[in-house]
Amino acid sequence: MALDYRIGLGYDVHRLVPGRRLILGGVEIPFPLGLAGHSDADVLTHALGDALLGAAALGDLGRHFPDHDPAYKDISSLILLGRIMAQVRQRGYRVGNVDAVIVAQAPKLAPYLPQMVANLAPILEVPAMDLN
Repeated sequence: MALDYRIGLGYDVHRLVPGRRLILGGVEIPFPLGLAGHSDADVLTHALGDALLGAAALGDLGRHFPDHDPAYKDISSLILLGRIMAQVRQRGYRVGNVDAVIVAQAPKLAPYLPQMVANLAPILEVPAMDLN
């Protein structure tokens, strides 16, 4: 039997705006600007969700959680990622490992990375050491 091995690539961008919280990997980061969006606008978690959906041939984040649906207004992207994982598991797939890059001039994210990993690992059902 051949191994059904899939790789997904997710990418997300939101602009920084005043009056919003900055959430990355489910962690609120103190910063004077936050990311604009319908949900909590967590670009890291959105990119991971899109990668999983793509790998499982399930479409994209906007198809599953449209920004015109009030049910998703200000929702935690960790909740959305959990729903995506349920669909991925239903298709018979699992996550092997994750490598993610956040491109930002500011703020410094290193102090928040351990908590991001702690938030994401159980949802993705992988050991923390398999998230980079």
